[in-house]
Amino acid sequence: MNQTIDQFQPGARVTVTQQIPQRDEVWTSTVTGMIVRFEQRKTGSWYAHAKDDKLWLDRLVLKKDDGEIVVCNLDRYTHVGPAES
Repeated sequence: MNQTIDQFQPGARVTVTQQIPQRDEVWTSTVTGMIVRFEQRKTGSWYAHAKDDKLWLDRLVLKKDDGEIVVCNLDRYTHVGPAES
């Protein structure tokens, strides 16, 4: 993920593209919606030397046009860009 936290302003329409690398292929998923909020939340996973000894993830909460709320965990395979009209 190349974006900075400042780019995730509530109300902005964005397209989030996430990729899951496999051995022989890459799975790609795309979702478009309005940013509700950006947050950093800890998981239930233990991770040595992290804050509160938990693994923290960047999460982008989107509201799709049909009203569905989607939570995207952001990682190095995630791209967030402006939504196409």
